[in-house]
Amino acid sequence: MTSNISFRPRLLDCLKGYNAPKFFADLAAGITVGIVALPLAMAFGIASGATPQAGIFTAVVAGFIISALGGSRVQIGGPTGAFIVIIYGIIARYGLENLFICTIMAGVILLVMGLCRLGTVIRFIPRPVTIGFTNGIAILIFTTQIKDFFGLRIDHIPSDFMAKMEAIFLSMPSLQPVTVAVAAGSLLLILMWPAAWRKVVPGSIVAVIAGTLIATFFHLPVETIGSRFGEIPRGLPPFHVPDVAWSNIQNLVRPAVTIALLAAIESLLSAVVADGMIDDRHDSNQELMAQGIANMACPFFGGIPATGAIARTATNIRSGAVSPVAGIIHAVTLLFILLVAAPLAKYIPLATLSAVLITVAYNMGEWSEFGMLGKYPRGDAAVFLATFGLTVVFDLTVAVEIGMVLASFLFIQRISETTKVSLVDEGTDMEGDHHSLRGKDVPPEVLVFSVFGALMFGAAEKLENILQHSRAEPKILILRMQKVLAMDSTALNTLEHLHEKLRHRGISLLLSGPHTQPYVLMENSGFLDRLGRENIAGDIDDALLKSRAILDRAAQASSQ
Repeated sequence: MTSNISFRPRLLDCLKGYNAPKFFADLAAGITVGIVALPLAMAFGIASGATPQAGIFTAVVAGFIISALGGSRVQIGGPTGAFIVIIYGIIARYGLENLFICTIMAGVILLVMGLCRLGTVIRFIPRPVTIGFTNGIAILIFTTQIKDFFGLRIDHIPSDFMAKMEAIFLSMPSLQPVTVAVAAGSLLLILMWPAAWRKVVPGSIVAVIAGTLIATFFHLPVETIGSRFGEIPRGLPPFHVPDVAWSNIQNLVRPAVTIALLAAIESLLSAVVADGMIDDRHDSNQELMAQGIANMACPFFGGIPATGAIARTATNIRSGAVSPVAGIIHAVTLLFILLVAAPLAKYIPLATLSAVLITVAYNMGEWSEFGMLGKYPRGDAAVFLATFGLTVVFDLTVAVEIGMVLASFLFIQRISETTKVSLVDEGTDMEGDHHSLRGKDVPPEVLVFSVFGALMFGAAEKLENILQHSRAEPKILILRMQKVLAMDSTALNTLEHLHEKLRHRGISLLLSGPHTQPYVLMENSGFLDRLGRENIAGDIDDALLKSRAILDRAAQASSQ
């Protein structure tokens, strides 16, 4: 990590040599993505427990900022399905105003992460953890849409999973057949829409238009955006400063961290996917800073948390986008629709939007991973299932925390298993000429041990009883360390204890061929001085030469 702070949006680089053909390519892509984003933004806003316009406001404000200031050339930002359950829980527990505060706090966290160059740290989250909570969130999104899909009469849906499922089960007698027909028809239309036509007109857009026309023309008794939320106002809302209750800030830290963590993970995963599609490389730290600024700004316009959207980013790329200008046009397109056609949104059936979100949930999950569990190592499968289950039953923060702890223990175990400390003789040594014992004269009073792998705290104890591997007690013990690429303070402490134990027993310790990182650690800690720099050898030949010198001095001393 470096202390140098730089802020350079990718847009500045893309504008160099920007011309009319590139603009028209971005214009077509931006308009396409803007149209695709409209029903999704409204659906995410509704499913999150906010309003449809909150989703649109987020797509406009965050979409513009993330494209203008981000570190990816084609990333599209806005509300996403991953936030639905988190936002719903925060609103249910703390209220909408405190959601705004959480979002601003999360934005600050993201901005600081970017400024501190922590963008690459997100990549250290293991795949079983990310896939586990992604699939868990997909399940939770699906459960949030059961009410509108079946037209159930539920006054209040609990945020807790078990309580939610109980409420849904008890309300099943209120199922509305007409609503189910509209929802099922919309879902079938989305799923069966020809793949060749999706590049021109996505199935979700067709379903929303068809569902709205049918429900309006036949005066179907289905709930719509207008019947639940009223008419969507034209234009962005006035600038609003959230009411901060400082006494409640400490309660909002954890949900704010959850929002920031999920925004960072999803945005950078989306950027990585985009890189693969266009053969590019994004600036992860710049992307985090843009995500932070976007989330700090959205609440002042009634918006909800935002991040990079994988599906819309992929649509942007497939539509021919070449620069962040496409993302900016996408936000302007949404604003234009909001200014001109917002009142028409009140006719959209909520059953159709539930079908759209069920499709989002299905596409979001990586369901093939469940079929692969039997082929994965047991530890990875356990981490995946634990993260998945905890995400569904509890929440994302608990799932990621426990998933990371389990993954860390698994990593420690594997490091320990792969680190070997073994006695070496001429018959078993397979090293190259400079490090092999083959053909070399090894005094009988000298034992050579080879250390292989990362010498970390999980494997450090393998040094403690090293002499148990030998049949006789030597006068000199050589540790061959050319295959130890990394060492931590625990292993260093164990090496110190080994040195002291050997010294008390009159045994000299020599280190052969230590790598740079272990050498620097031993140097900075002062261990090399305590061991004696004359006991550090470049290779096994040098170590054996030093051993003979030590034995000769001992022989001379005993003969006097």
